Amino acid sequence: MTTEPRTGEDGGSGPGTERRLHPWSWLFVLLQQLRQFIVPLLVLLFLGRGDRHALWPLVGVAVLAATSAWTYFTYRYRVDADRLVVRAGLLERQVRQIPFARIHNVALHQTLLHRLFGVAEVRLESAGGTKPEAEMRVLRLEEALALERVIRARGAVAAVDRSTTAAAAGTAADEDEGRVLLALSAGELVRLGLVGNRGMAVVAGAFAVAWQVLPERRLARAATGFLQEAFGYASGFAHGTAAQLAAVALLLAVALALVRLLSVLLALLQYHGFRLLLQGRRLTVERGLLTRLRTSAPRRRIQAWSLHEGVLHRLLHRRALHVDTVASAGGSGEQRGLRELAPIATPGACDDLVRELLPEVSWPPTGWRRLHRLAWARLALPGIALAVAGAAVGTWQLGPMGLLALAWAAWATWAARRHARRAGYSLDPRIIALREGWWSRRWRFAEIDKLQALRLERSPLDRWTGMATLTLDTAGARANRPLRLRYLPEAEARALHRRLAVELSRMPLRW
Repeated sequence: MTTEPRTGEDGGSGPGTERRLHPWSWLFVLLQQLRQFIVPLLVLLFLGRGDRHALWPLVGVAVLAATSAWTYFTYRYRVDADRLVVRAGLLERQVRQIPFARIHNVALHQTLLHRLFGVAEVRLESAGGTKPEAEMRVLRLEEALALERVIRARGAVAAVDRSTTAAAAGTAADEDEGRVLLALSAGELVRLGLVGNRGMAVVAGAFAVAWQVLPERRLARAATGFLQEAFGYASGFAHGTAAQLAAVALLLAVALALVRLLSVLLALLQYHGFRLLLQGRRLTVERGLLTRLRTSAPRRRIQAWSLHEGVLHRLLHRRALHVDTVASAGGSGEQRGLRELAPIATPGACDDLVRELLPEVSWPPTGWRRLHRLAWARLALPGIALAVAGAAVGTWQLGPMGLLALAWAAWATWAARRHARRAGYSLDPRIIALREGWWSRRWRFAEIDKLQALRLERSPLDRWTGMATLTLDTAGARANRPLRLRYLPEAEARALHRRLAVELSRMPLRW
């Protein structure tokens, strides 16, 4: 068995040659396992009583090191003509045969330590899988890139008719570098940080960790002391109630500016060198400064599309374009999967990307259909209920001043009317699209032949108001962003359901 053959064009020295992981792979596996057990090991090390207990963490590290070495010596992979064969284990052997056509997402992950050693972690995902088909920690960078090229080329060959196999193979081989569809400059990354909330998420996460680690009383005393010092500084800096309020507002503005600056720094770290490449039939995204991520997936695996435009996006004349694919989601797959085609771009650039990747679709669509005439009331109902509950509690606690909470009902009604005026859906022979939101605007659309299931829903309130909701399911769609047409007139929703059901029964499902 050849353990270190020269890397060829197919990621190995020839068909049927079994290969090992990188000789230092056991170190990266060990570090990955130590991340999961570092807390109990530190507890045993620092809180253990006596020298005998203090040795237990060293025993744990030795066991993890032995397991990592065992993984290196027992893990093999082989590149065949149409599949990847992975063999692992000695006492309990496992053999996985993964056809190239089944691999939907290829992710290459490089931390700073990976880059120092010139290696990469490779993750292969398939449709609907909760776990990756194969996870190789780690390969030499040139071997990982060669394996990605093999999967891209031979997966494309498997996806086309056999009569054009040679032409497809030649095309895939000629398009290794690909064509750049989008690249983000430093200015765009700054805008991405300004419109994002990554800094606030990091601050909230740090506070949550501190709440779990530090005693509750100590954390409360620290927070109280910080607030007292801030307000004391404001009181010493300004005299008079109005001046003190202005000083406090200035301190809050400085804190928010620092959080936004943190968001900009995180965007520069995570999306430095962002490039969206079109390589034959596959889309590839590269990004990251310290940790480099490279992920690719076939265009046909895209199931649904999303455009997002928040308030800050509109001020900067920008949007974000995301997609849902059939590769596994959740956990690290959510981070490494092909999700963001354009983290930030101009509206025109986002529309051009959609037209480039869906050439048979007319985008943006025309002929948007409105929601039910009472949809605004349904949208305003939660805000009105919250305002009434707040007014009731406020009146009980504060007297007549509590009635000021009813002002929220007026705002909720006005915002609901604006939302209902914008919201709607569009249907043409190729795609179905919906738009919603006013303060934060969203567009969701999918090709009709990518739909898998239709569901018509009517709650008691829907039946009373003559409305219905039509939910459209696609493979890989996330539960928090379904393709859902809400508050449609009942007759229109039923007619749309029947039309889509007939069309889906006539056309084959495309993954």
